[in-house]
Amino acid sequence: MPIWLYEVPSLVAAIAMILFVETLSLVGLALARRFLLPHFHYGDGINDAISGTVQAIGVFYGITVGLIAIAVWTANSNSADLVSKEASSIGALYRDVGGYPEPLRSELRSKLREYTVTIIEKAWPAQRAGRLQEVATKVVDEFQARLFSFDPATSGQSALHAETLRAYNNLIEARRLRIDAIGNGLSSIMWAVIWLGAAISIGVVYLFKIDDPKMHAVLVALVAGFLALVLFMIVINDKPFFGNSSLSPDPYKIILNGLIDASQ
Repeated sequence: MPIWLYEVPSLVAAIAMILFVETLSLVGLALARRFLLPHFHYGDGINDAISGTVQAIGVFYGITVGLIAIAVWTANSNSADLVSKEASSIGALYRDVGGYPEPLRSELRSKLREYTVTIIEKAWPAQRAGRLQEVATKVVDEFQARLFSFDPATSGQSALHAETLRAYNNLIEARRLRIDAIGNGLSSIMWAVIWLGAAISIGVVYLFKIDDPKMHAVLVALVAGFLALVLFMIVINDKPFFGNSSLSPDPYKIILNGLIDASQ
């Protein structure tokens, strides 16, 4: 899909896609009525036969696009869950390191704050621009080096350290899953199936024997408009981390403002 379609507001993208599909469909109808349909010999009941074909294609295409739409929406929801999971992991880890002795406690908490701020101010803008940069890797490495350098002196510290390592591993897992999900999306083959199916669905409607060109245009415009809305829904949810309509970093902001900064 065109990159700019993700970078503009959702309403603008929806209008642009509807106008694009409608324009192509009506231009195709005009060409079909002018050059194609005059070569056909229509008999009685031909519209009923065409109607049956339209319904058959509509059913199979509707099932295909419906399954794709569900898959895209599920992937979008899962991405939102990954964001919440990573933010929650930061909060849990921040509380765990609060039990470490000074100055390690302040150092670890400072690194967690730096990591959260980096995600909000650097990683998220990079994701929205389509750049798969792991901008917070250095901060994670520095936090890990300080955490692994701790040598528990008591059984209580050993238990705390084990729990903190578990929380840290949860954070790393959530981080990796989020980064892997940034580049996810439908393949070019899937998009080809979607667009070719839409073209066939609209093209079959051209074959109806309708003497009034205005009525024919209205029928095509309604079909094209509905397909455009379905395609827009798939497009806008296909890249959950990319563009103007991407997921929000609000879960990280809540942890930063409500926990990290509030405890200092």
